[in-house]
Amino acid sequence: MKKTEEIRILQINTVYGEGSTGKIAEAIHDVCLAQGMMCRTAHRFVPRGETPRPDSFTISSKWNSRLHGWLSRFTMFKGAGSFFRTLHFLHKVKRYAPDLIHLHNLHGSYIHLPLLFRYIRRHRIPVVWTLHDCWPFTAICSHFVLAGCDKWKHGCHHCPQRKRFSAAPADLTPWVWRAKKQWFGGVESLTVVTPSRWLAGLVQESFLKEYPVRTLYNGIDTTVFRPTPSDVRARYGISGKKLVLGVAFDWGYGKGLDVFIELAKRLEPDIQVVLVGTNATVDRTLPDNIVSVHRTQNPQELAELYTAADVFVNPTREEVLGLVNLEALACGTPVVTFRTGGSPECVDDTCGVVVEVNDVDAMEREVCRICATHPFDAADCRRRAEAFDKTVRIGAYTGLYREVLGK
Repeated sequence: MKKTEEIRILQINTVYGEGSTGKIAEAIHDVCLAQGMMCRTAHRFVPRGETPRPDSFTISSKWNSRLHGWLSRFTMFKGAGSFFRTLHFLHKVKRYAPDLIHLHNLHGSYIHLPLLFRYIRRHRIPVVWTLHDCWPFTAICSHFVLAGCDKWKHGCHHCPQRKRFSAAPADLTPWVWRAKKQWFGGVESLTVVTPSRWLAGLVQESFLKEYPVRTLYNGIDTTVFRPTPSDVRARYGISGKKLVLGVAFDWGYGKGLDVFIELAKRLEPDIQVVLVGTNATVDRTLPDNIVSVHRTQNPQELAELYTAADVFVNPTREEVLGLVNLEALACGTPVVTFRTGGSPECVDDTCGVVVEVNDVDAMEREVCRICATHPFDAADCRRRAEAFDKTVRIGAYTGLYREVLGK
């Protein structure tokens, strides 16, 4: 095994420093540097007006990525464009000579996947691949729970979500699924990482089951998300009421918007539902007794809302982990969530309740019980969240790198 200071890591992700996966990649990058490793992070392109970090690569360009995305939209073969851009990028990779490549999201229409994996196999480079959704082992979809589809296990066909994820005139999912199985297969040293045990179980039923799977939970910043007293109740005109909070940034059926609308009809007038992350379109579907907050100004304001809430409700139906659960717990607020995806893995019996998917009656009972009796202690909620502190969780990756390279 190489000494730590000689280890060269290359990360590849759609974005860098923005969005959930981009922030994870940036945090891993910084931890590597802090531990004496070399690290470069490759990503799609630099948005206009921003300056790239000197230790990053750009793979594509805005216009190349748009062309790649358009071709993918009409052929279903996402990851089959950007051929020459990828060749140029791989020349940079050869000069950098990484000891290990850490892959993240590859479906942002910016890299030619057959070329990338052929290079990895030819040079026998160890790989860690963090799956942030299900796309790597399906034909075209990133989630399939709501569609009730399990065709990805043996070969996609007659895709029930074809119109959601593609504009192709015919169903090409059987060919895409087989192509991806071939692209991603046969890597000598590849470790799949999932941010939940739920996703790990799915990987072991997919064509990626030939590779070892490890679960490394994503983390949150517990120095930002912590009990933060404020005047939130007065600010939103709900003083004297119990506060039921929901937070999402793509409200719809998948995030359980309909459940909150139903709860608002059932709950007593002294219990106020507040939703964060809404917009004008969502507002038109909400009853008058739901307070809508389009966005918070900063993470501290969000922490104030979490802290003010009597209970955080997450009726998500499709979730890899559910970091909003952990953010609420870190602020001392108990959680009620559906038993779906990785969301239940955030909660134990000291800090919240898990109810069956779509059981609105059970969710209503638990919300009312928690608001009335406060059975969960804020310190216990906080203690649970601290197990997901991002410093610990991100730091686990460097341990995995050493383990892989030591084999």
